[in-house]
Amino acid sequence: MREIATELRGLRGALIPILHAVSEELGYVDQLDVPVIADVLNFSVAEVHGVVTFYRDFRREPAGRTTLRICQAEACRSVGAEELAAHAKRRTGVGFGETTYDGKLTVDEVFCLGNCALGPAVQVGDKLHGRVTPARLDALLGEVR
Repeated sequence: MREIATELRGLRGALIPILHAVSEELGYVDQLDVPVIADVLNFSVAEVHGVVTFYRDFRREPAGRTTLRICQAEACRSVGAEELAAHAKRRTGVGFGETTYDGKLTVDEVFCLGNCALGPAVQVGDKLHGRVTPARLDALLGEVR
């Protein structure tokens, strides 16, 4: 991680690109890497930790093999996204930001998938789905589990 941070530290606003590069490399930002990044940038550990924990783009733990993202923007909520999220929690046993015990699935909350006309929208892995009902979500999850 020191090598990544050192290579990118010359960029303007280098912390975010460094965190993205670390995330790309590991899939998350390990808490043990935060002091290393802080040292390279001459930041406090608290400053780096604050950015990692503020932005949803940065995970602090590895994600499951598949990620389910459920849009919670107003357009999707108005057509059942809250109920869909509750169904997903009952079905998987995990809430937003959590990973199943077997490491197969992480469930995340997002606030736009760019599919507002077809809400509620979900993304399973890298595939976007619209007008997702609880039954359809069960079918989608059955394909990845």
